[in-house]
Amino acid sequence: MFDNLSSVLLKNKHSEMFVAINYITCTEQYRERFEMLFGTRAKAIDRMPGFRHMEVLRPSDNKGEYLIISHWDSEEGFHQWAHSAEFLEGHRRGFEDIKKARAEGKEPPMNSTFKTYQVIAR
Repeated sequence: MFDNLSSVLLKNKHSEMFVAINYITCTEQYRERFEMLFGTRAKAIDRMPGFRHMEVLRPSDNKGEYLIISHWDSEEGFHQWAHSAEFLEGHRRGFEDIKKARAEGKEPPMNSTFKTYQVIAR
């Protein structure tokens, strides 16, 4: 049994190994803007070494969290992205919206929480 598990894990070693999920909550009035930002995204993440692909998921009930799921060759690649100029470029417009709301004494129009995962099976 453990030999099979070891072979599966070794097989995955050369495939997708790391996933980061950004859970984003938007105010009701910001949802359309948020979707527009992703529809016209800078695609800066696409230039990062180790980046594979990304999905942006809208909650079916239009009330829950959006999920931004990015797939990476390694955790290191993700961390390089999270601390890069490309990260700032890709998030610039959203960060500006948050900064503007705070300057006006309002709540940010969106909040974000990251969780990361090691891929163990597909």
